[in-house]
Amino acid sequence: MSTTLTPPPAVTAPAVSGSDRQRPRRSGRRAPQRTLLAITVALIVIVQVYPLAWLFLTSFRTAADFAGGDPFAIPSEFTLDNYGRAFDTGNLWLNIANSLIVTLGASALIVVAGMMAAYALQVLGFRFSNLVRSLFLLGIIVPVQIALVPLFIDYSQVGLLDTHLSMILPLAAFSLPMGVYLFSSFYEYIPRELYEAASLDGAGPYRIFLQITAPLSVNTIITVVLVNSIFIWNDFIFANTFVLSDGLKTIPLGLQNYIGAMGNTDWTATFAAVCVTVTPLLLVFLVLNKAMIAGLESGATKG
Repeated sequence: MSTTLTPPPAVTAPAVSGSDRQRPRRSGRRAPQRTLLAITVALIVIVQVYPLAWLFLTSFRTAADFAGGDPFAIPSEFTLDNYGRAFDTGNLWLNIANSLIVTLGASALIVVAGMMAAYALQVLGFRFSNLVRSLFLLGIIVPVQIALVPLFIDYSQVGLLDTHLSMILPLAAFSLPMGVYLFSSFYEYIPRELYEAASLDGAGPYRIFLQITAPLSVNTIITVVLVNSIFIWNDFIFANTFVLSDGLKTIPLGLQNYIGAMGNTDWTATFAAVCVTVTPLLLVFLVLNKAMIAGLESGATKG
């Protein structure tokens, strides 16, 4: 009995589709876009970094060199006397301490109230939670100027005028809507099964909040604090309205001490004072920038 062997089927190369042929062309088209993007980013970095670099360089410049030469040129002489005059002219350490008290106090209120409000709105939920969330978000567009006169009258009646609390309360209140939004956006992506498992184990809402939700919110807490600290640290309008004594002046008010009679200003000492007040924020951002980016990615960009 004879058997015929059939040859194996011929292996043919897969057909190249038109889209595959165009891939090199597409990558070639993306090269100019990437170059343009890189140039744009470089310009933005230069615009953001140059004023800061100029500020630090000018703080080491002599007053005669700054007044007689080009103020935007590279300093020809460097001195540390500007920092000595900066501390002698005004109460810089006291201004920094007051700004630190106000910033830490307002940030603590924002974090505690924002976390609890977002937990109630997003995790626990209730009948009109969406309406309440919308009211919180409307607070973002409310200008701070409309609250100055009513708050001044109320503070004068209850004895809060010219205190740290007179600045902490409105700063925390006007920053709270953004904090609630960031915390709510983050809580939305915490698995519900995690809460259900904790409930089956007998954990109540307070225990779930303290042992599950709060530890998971570390990056979001850092993000909320850093985002609002810029506004709080540099606040001028509330401090200028509610602070009456020199002992409670924050940094923006304290910088007015460097303006002399007839508007004469010791610019190099002023720049040195600004450098001293800006440096703490820069160091905090450099240390916690990764946590801030993680908090934005986990919450703000997913909301």
